[in-house]
Amino acid sequence: KFPIMKVLLSLIVLLSAAALLANAAPPTCYSRLLALSKEITESFKELQTSKAEDSCVEMLPRMYLDIHNYCVLAKLREFVAYPRCDRLLEVSELKEKARSLYTIMISYCRRDLVFLTDDCNALENPIPTPIEPS
Repeated sequence: KFPIMKVLLSLIVLLSAAALLANAAPPTCYSRLLALSKEITESFKELQTSKAEDSCVEMLPRMYLDIHNYCVLAKLREFVAYPRCDRLLEVSELKEKARSLYTIMISYCRRDLVFLTDDCNALENPIPTPIEPS
């Protein structure tokens, strides 16, 4: 009876370790781009909400990123080069993230990307989330 319990316990430990290793796979270049673009978009939304009264935040170029849209490269360049708002730490941090995303896209991951559209207007406004019927 005891050896069977020991075997079962060993099997559970082995399967748990395998599950942990499967989740610990390193991110791909594409998954890193996707995660960083979502992070930047969310940070931009939070900035707009928290600093809505600040005139320089109101004047920032709108930024809703889609890494499958070829215009995202121009949008990132425009945002990073925007001359105002550097006095706000949040904006400086956001510009640094945007600069990193741009660099990763044009240098490290350029072969991993497929641009599905070049609709620059789509990057000006958030894409409405479809509402599922209840």
